[in-house]
Amino acid sequence: MSTFSTHVLDAAAGRPAAGVPVTLTRADRDTVTVLASGVTDTDGRWRAPEDAALTAGALHRITFETGSDFFPEVAIAFRPAATDRHHHVPLLLSPYAYSTYLGS
Repeated sequence: MSTFSTHVLDAAAGRPAAGVPVTLTRADRDTVTVLASGVTDTDGRWRAPEDAALTAGALHRITFETGSDFFPEVAIAFRPAATDRHHHVPLLLSPYAYSTYLGS
């Protein structure tokens, strides 16, 4: 079973982004299913519950409600190839740019 986590860092301030609302979804044809949602902790981290397992080959999306004037929402779409590992997708955020990568 694949587990999922994220870490949001405020690159402009040089610290974790606490209190960011996060939603993890999976798209199946014409249906979008919310797998889990929550808020980043004081260290900017959020981990989906164990029962919010990812599905290999399915389109998933992690959406961050950043509250920023320029990027009020950041959505990262991904398609895990396998479900035998943990997936970690961090978000590095600044007022006019963001980046991400597949972590471990």
